[in-house]
Amino acid sequence: MLAILQIIVSIAIIALILLQERSAGLSGIFGGGGGGFYQTRRGFERIIFGSTIVLAILFVVLALAQLVG
Repeated sequence: MLAILQIIVSIAIIALILLQERSAGLSGIFGGGGGGFYQTRRGFERIIFGSTIVLAILFVVLALAQLVG
């Protein structure tokens, strides 16, 4: 049961990460494109970001529960 929940949570994490907006390719990593690194998250971006964190914590908890149990 825990393994199935882990699979579902991991698929949801992957989907949320893919939904997050990335700055213009590698230029965002190397400081190109002007805007810099920090951006304020608003609205839907904030919900996706918060949900990703919550699901990541849930994934770790499930992994620990499966390890103990």
